[in-house]
Amino acid sequence: MDFYIVIPAYNEEAYIAQTLQSLADQTFLPKQIIVVDDNSTDQTYRIVQSFSEKYDFITVTKHHSDSKHLPGSKVIKAFYRGLEELDDRFDILCKFDADLIFPENYLERLSAIFDKNPNCGMAGGFCYIDNGNDWVLENLTNKDHIRGALKAYRKSCYQQIGGLKKAMGWDTVDELLAQFYGWEVITDESLHVKHLKPTGQHYADKAGKKQGEAFKKMRYGFLLTLIAAGKLALKKKSLGYFFGALKGFLGTHDGFLVTQEEGSFIRNLRWNAIRKKLF
Repeated sequence: MDFYIVIPAYNEEAYIAQTLQSLADQTFLPKQIIVVDDNSTDQTYRIVQSFSEKYDFITVTKHHSDSKHLPGSKVIKAFYRGLEELDDRFDILCKFDADLIFPENYLERLSAIFDKNPNCGMAGGFCYIDNGNDWVLENLTNKDHIRGALKAYRKSCYQQIGGLKKAMGWDTVDELLAQFYGWEVITDESLHVKHLKPTGQHYADKAGKKQGEAFKKMRYGFLLTLIAAGKLALKKKSLGYFFGALKGFLGTHDGFLVTQEEGSFIRNLRWNAIRKKLF
């Protein structure tokens, strides 16, 4: 299988070399890696350039976007900038973050998962963060969810879900839509990826509000949003995040990310998951 990897990067000079080296050392090498330097003010571009001189499958391009770093649209716009530089002769398309260290068999294991199960539309491992002398599972991780930091899509699945949404919630709605179209989302607990910069530490304070807006755009409904926002707030240990999410849900009047039919499927899927955990 041919893997293409797009890595949006914003001021990642402290981490990007480790990410690229871990990908260059894979037992199964990708065909293409493109790093999108998204308006960085540090040495990110120069570091990636040095890797591109050493490895012919690594390239770098620049993207100029809003300097404010909010989850959602900024990173996906950079992702699409990278896609513009690539052809469409891939089997698996990956959107990876620039602050990860992958185990050397990561792509080999993903290839085996996709190859073994033709109904697998998305696959991924798990993010672990440094906790003193140990690497522990990142607390935002669910075993049935692939983190936005390390998404991998089968080409036909990616095309059927319409690519990635340029909005907060893109890394949830992609999996929900994949399941709507009959694809499986598969995680591999044995694949431990070191996440060098915990999720959200570089986001602006408006992340809770943006998350609430995303719930609305995914047609969650108010009660389901209450539950989802409460769960996230507990994990983040932030009451302000909870109220920010509710404010975002009630305040947004922008368009939806999914159709009514897709929204109905998403709500049923979420409620069924809640019932399974309760009963």
